Amino acid sequence: MENTLAKPKNLQEEIDQRRQEIRTDGYSMSIGELMSLYENKEINIYPDFQRFFRWTEYQKSTFIESILLGIPIPAIFVSQRDDGVWDVVDGVQRLSTIYEFAGILNKQKDDEIEELIALQKTIYLPSLQGKKWNDPNDLQNSLTSTQRLLIKRAKIAVNIVQKESDPMIKYELFQRLNMGGSIAKPQEVRNCILVMLNKKLFELIRNLANYEPFKNCVALSDRLYEEQYDMELVLRFVLLFDRDEEKINQLSGEVSEFLTNEMREMALKENLDYEKIERAFKTTFHFIDKTTGEDTFKKYKVEQERFLGGFLLSPFEVIALGIGYNYKQLPAENKMYDLIKQMWLDSTYLNNYGAGINAKTRFRNLIPLGRKLFASS
Repeated sequence: MENTLAKPKNLQEEIDQRRQEIRTDGYSMSIGELMSLYENKEINIYPDFQRFFRWTEYQKSTFIESILLGIPIPAIFVSQRDDGVWDVVDGVQRLSTIYEFAGILNKQKDDEIEELIALQKTIYLPSLQGKKWNDPNDLQNSLTSTQRLLIKRAKIAVNIVQKESDPMIKYELFQRLNMGGSIAKPQEVRNCILVMLNKKLFELIRNLANYEPFKNCVALSDRLYEEQYDMELVLRFVLLFDRDEEKINQLSGEVSEFLTNEMREMALKENLDYEKIERAFKTTFHFIDKTTGEDTFKKYKVEQERFLGGFLLSPFEVIALGIGYNYKQLPAENKMYDLIKQMWLDSTYLNNYGAGINAKTRFRNLIPLGRKLFASS
């Protein structure tokens, strides 16, 4: 967070200063009130978040079951914008499940309304099987008006970060609430933060992750795609392909923290060159796909003279970032296999490759190696 006050001298002054930067409020609201806010476009649940927060149909059903049984619902966190609209920071899936079940959730295109969903059988309310909110064509499988009112009158605590707070509070809060929580992987949290900070940069990274030559070269497993690892690889490229070596040497802390902090800093740049990023990425992976393809980031077994296994991160950091750095003057196509084999014989690479190598050390050694190795000759 940007410090706008005098520099504190001790812990208590730091506490006092930071508390002044955060303005919060909180009260309980009925689900009916939260539904009205959504229908009036006075609360924003970020439609893009749905791809990251997707609950199963059974999870949605058990959540509705909890409301009907009177089980307390965890608080949601919202951030108040200058126009008074609330951005949901934490609680997207809870609210979207309610809105979807009630048939008011807007799809991303042309405000199309979601179709009514049917609930599944749950442990305590097996008769929820097939129940909908209110289907005029299937009243037998719809909730009664009494049951709908029971849901609409249920209360949810709402914690509000007021607009007078430091502008970065919303993103800090989102990250702290979701790291290690219901979202499985850090990249999923980063994606959501990026949607809030810079939608254009998020869309660029998502589109690059779908670039066919990139997908061909990394050849990730379904599990890694589900964890958004493809977008993490794109983010690594975007943040590091042209980064000054002096700044690479200043890397401190965990890589996950580095990626999040650097992404946030990039997202807030006013003069970010989106065209350069896209051009460098697509040039790089078009070239790799045309030359060494899916062999590129696999382990090369020198004694067998063959590429084996699946995707490895260390070759990606050398080859992709090295070619990305030199994307305006690419190496000769017919030398790519020889250059990759040379990498697997290089002592710098072998000393910094594999599990157990500190990422800070790996970056310092492997990124410069790739830039030198894949320079045009």
